Amino acid sequence: MENLSDCKILVVDDTETNIDILVEFLGEDYDVSVAINGEIALEIVETNKPDLILLDVMMPGIDGYEVCRRLKANEQTKNIPIIFLTALADEGNETKGLELGAVDYVTKPISPPIVKERVKNHLLLKIARERLENQNIILEEKVIERTQELALTQDVTIFSMAVVAEYRDPETGGHIKRTQNYVKALAQELQKHEKFKSILNDSSIELIYKSAPLHDIGKVGVPDSILMKPGKLTDEEFEEMKLHAAFGRDAIIAAEKMLGGATTFLNFAREIAHGHQEKWDGTGYPDGEKGENIPVSARLMAIADVYDALISRRVYKPPFHHNRAMEIIFRGKGTHFDPDMVDALFRIESGFKKIALQYTDD
Repeated sequence: MENLSDCKILVVDDTETNIDILVEFLGEDYDVSVAINGEIALEIVETNKPDLILLDVMMPGIDGYEVCRRLKANEQTKNIPIIFLTALADEGNETKGLELGAVDYVTKPISPPIVKERVKNHLLLKIARERLENQNIILEEKVIERTQELALTQDVTIFSMAVVAEYRDPETGGHIKRTQNYVKALAQELQKHEKFKSILNDSSIELIYKSAPLHDIGKVGVPDSILMKPGKLTDEEFEEMKLHAAFGRDAIIAAEKMLGGATTFLNFAREIAHGHQEKWDGTGYPDGEKGENIPVSARLMAIADVYDALISRRVYKPPFHHNRAMEIIFRGKGTHFDPDMVDALFRIESGFKKIALQYTDD
């Protein structure tokens, strides 16, 4: 309904004279239909919903109050404006009609000009309300669209940085996918733990999952002679390799600045890149952080990264069997790794094996 001339009015009255008067002065401006009792009115509303109803109270069968009550109880008809036209002039009757949901109450004998203006005003209000509701729907759709755009921007940003990291990393794309899924599986298991459930909600787990491929992005700053070396690194070369944690953190900070400052969605990526080589007992690098000072996301990545390194073939070692990898991680419980996370890993170790097989390099 956009114009008043398009509006449909339903007149409900059992008196022919009243009907004739209402149809005559309203029919000039509106599409007017008539019902001589409540039952017929409800049938008409069901098949040809009007924009406004003029409703008598005292009618045989279902009275006007009951018609109003039924219409307001129906989700499809509750917003149709109802104006009572009745000879019942008592204040209690008017109060009852308004309490049932009517927008107005006019006592007979009616004044056609007054009724005409009231009908017009309530139709204008209905049009304005519908336009506002449509605007709210459009606004909600825009918010959803913008939220989806931001989520896509986040995904593209992380993916683009991960591609850069993968090109410079001698380890395989399978390693990237496996560690990403290990981290997610472990985080979901820890979500049940009282200590972690406030940190590891569904939203944060999804961001950690998306950020995990950036754990070694700092290797873009490591010289090829070290990064690609087939044999064991010298002490000096290892010190140079250790700088990749700081390089990764700084690369992500630089990306955040380009995006206008620190961003929540890159926070986990920064934590993982910088802290996944830290150890629970403080003997890791780059800062020698220990225990719960190491971010949860970095602790998750530490287990995922080591497990995958153990079961994977490297130029300097053959792949270890799953059981041996689990033994080594268990020996690192409380020294290299968060004890609660190691316990969680053993609860879901079959899940790790499935992930390893799903994204195997061989």
